[in-house]
Amino acid sequence: MVKTDIEIAQSSTMQNIIEIAAKAGISSDDIEQYGKYKAKISFDAIEKLQKNDNGKLILVTAISPTPAGEGKSTVTIGLGDALNQLGHKAMIALREPSLGPVMGIKGGAAGGGYAQVLPMEDINLHFTGDLHAITTANNAIAALLDNHIHQGNALNIDSRRVIWKRVVDLNDRELRHIIAGLGSPINGVPREDGFDITVASEIMAVFCLATSIENLKERLAKIVVAYTYDRKPVTVGDLEIEGAITVLLKDALKPNLVQTIEGTPAFVHGGPFANIAHGCNSVLATTTALKAADFTVTEAGFGADLGGEKFLDIKTRELPKNPDAVVIVATVRALKMHGGVAKTALATKDVAALRSGFANLDRHIDNIQSFGLPVVVAINEFITDTADEIAVLSDLLTAKNVAFSLTQVWAKGGAGGLDLAEKIVKATEQENEFHYLYDLAAAIPEKIETIVTKIYGGSSVTFAKKAKTQIAEFERNGWSNLPICMAKTQYSFSDDQTLLGAPEGFDITIRELVPKLGAGFIVAMTGDIMTMPGLPKRPAALNMDVDKAGNISGLF
Repeated sequence: MVKTDIEIAQSSTMQNIIEIAAKAGISSDDIEQYGKYKAKISFDAIEKLQKNDNGKLILVTAISPTPAGEGKSTVTIGLGDALNQLGHKAMIALREPSLGPVMGIKGGAAGGGYAQVLPMEDINLHFTGDLHAITTANNAIAALLDNHIHQGNALNIDSRRVIWKRVVDLNDRELRHIIAGLGSPINGVPREDGFDITVASEIMAVFCLATSIENLKERLAKIVVAYTYDRKPVTVGDLEIEGAITVLLKDALKPNLVQTIEGTPAFVHGGPFANIAHGCNSVLATTTALKAADFTVTEAGFGADLGGEKFLDIKTRELPKNPDAVVIVATVRALKMHGGVAKTALATKDVAALRSGFANLDRHIDNIQSFGLPVVVAINEFITDTADEIAVLSDLLTAKNVAFSLTQVWAKGGAGGLDLAEKIVKATEQENEFHYLYDLAAAIPEKIETIVTKIYGGSSVTFAKKAKTQIAEFERNGWSNLPICMAKTQYSFSDDQTLLGAPEGFDITIRELVPKLGAGFIVAMTGDIMTMPGLPKRPAALNMDVDKAGNISGLF
């Protein structure tokens, strides 16, 4: 009988986190332990590592996700383990799971099989409390903003134009649109409001892009929370609360150190979604790993059109170096779904659907190569894959002249990724000509159109009346020279999640823009993308339990 992910994790023997830190060249005096197997890295340790040269940076991304699963985090972890098996000093940098999808549809996000980060139960649940700190910091801003309005409103804030929402780290559709402040005058000023999920908060984006406590405070001060009656932006700095909010985040900002099943050091820190935010782990975690290891393997959320593009156009601008190579994860199962096969029929061989669905992978490869970066495709093998299907996919990739590797890290851990590791090392030895997709000086509509036409394969962009008004307003405020963070469905290149494969010639509608000045980007909202997800008909939480000894079951 095949063990579940949590059974594999619980049967693994973990090393003391002091030993894991030592592998990364970090002493026990420079870590703050959360028990035996988790720790935070002190700012002193981060400062000491700055004298080291940067190692090589490998970005792991994927095709457009499907319900069949792609295994991007699993491949990231397995690749890190494989690099260490080959004798390289490697580290992994991942995002923290959000309780929303863990309790909703994912059931966990710490890798899978024999390529997991441990302790997986802690990482998937409350971990070191980072997401709770971010939730509290976000909601403290909301409380202090509302209190300012209630206590005389010295800044002349128009309560109808408060854009700062409260957050909770759960999927809860009931909170998307609410009325707040009802009752007597002592209860505040009534207005329409709503909640976002914590990972969609600008605090999360700021947290993941900050380079120090000082930089965190500077970014927090720039966050726009409302507008005055004469349409002037009001910031956290105007409320004079950036110091207090930084106090709430100072410990969370330190990267979390854990380990893989094979004892590879791993930073798991920060967790923005890639469909509504920039989808990458913290700059501090990635930068620290670059200084501590010869190879840093990191992943970006969802497909290469979302997390991958945002890593390259947003996060890379804050890193000390550009990626040296990119892994694109694909599965036969997911490609067949992009070719029109239903999830219930994926176990049946269908070479024609695979050929059709290859168009999705093909476009993602072209997109990453357009940034001037070498690509290796990881074919993440499933037990239902047939020899004929693997052969066809191999032939298609060979004809495209792209390096690829059949990867078996779920079943074999690092040993199942040795070929991938060898090929990615070779790819990092190539000269690359990395460049950004667009110039920051370009106008807001031009940057959006560039993403839509060059990455998504669309032909045009329609800007709703609200979006047009906001573009003019942002230009007047001097915000037009920021990168664009597209909020878009992860399931399709388009803004229609039912258009699988590689659709072309479609139009994307931008319904509104959200200034994220602290994060340093502008969010463009497309279609019906939501910043507060809902739960499925049968949430993963229904399968979770804990016994009298405290052993958890149902995570996967």
